[in-house]
Amino acid sequence: MNEKIIEAIGINKYFHDPKTVKVLKEISFSVCKGEFVSITGKSGCGKSTLLYILSTMDTDYEGDLLIHGVSMKKKREGELAKVRNEKIGFVFQFHYLLNEFSVLKNVMLPGLKLGKRPEKEIEHYAYEKLKILGIESEALKKPNQLSGGQKQRVAIARALINNPLIIMGDEPTGNLDKKNSETVFNIFKELAEEYNQSLLIVTHDNEFADRTDRIIEMEDGKIINQ
Repeated sequence: MNEKIIEAIGINKYFHDPKTVKVLKEISFSVCKGEFVSITGKSGCGKSTLLYILSTMDTDYEGDLLIHGVSMKKKREGELAKVRNEKIGFVFQFHYLLNEFSVLKNVMLPGLKLGKRPEKEIEHYAYEKLKILGIESEALKKPNQLSGGQKQRVAIARALINNPLIIMGDEPTGNLDKKNSETVFNIFKELAEEYNQSLLIVTHDNEFADRTDRIIEMEDGKIINQ
């Protein structure tokens, strides 16, 4: 369990609007292969800002970010886009599914974008992911025909399609009731335990966080516990 998938090294972040404010202070931690880690803290403590940096979408920071031992610091935007598509799966509070496509096609989209495999193979693979999540029977429906919990499961299947090194989630249960939150938690737990998938999830839900392998607790832009 000591293979480091992602590592933050002394990350500092400033906002300059209108005066300069330091919003992240010396953030250092790592997530290992198969580890299920949550980031918690009050609103405004810097959790989502940190996730934005860790997902390579924000490149304006001090310090370094390593993904599988490779620094992201000097990479160009095109290279970072490739890293995001290949190595990181995203699950957000809102599922961002496209209603004009079937569930199956929604799951296939990042695979088609990556273009590493033929479409038929991606389709087969997308179906397998839906099967893992227990919603293969909904494959040909449109997302607007599904419940909130089902939509979030489709979003998780989509995040898995390119076999990412890590799944990052920003409040993935924030929009769900207790029953569906529990389902999503159990899916994440199974992915970590059975498929050795690394997960880093920002959450307000303390019950959710308490059952993850490790909690990184933030306050005022700093890690106070990990």
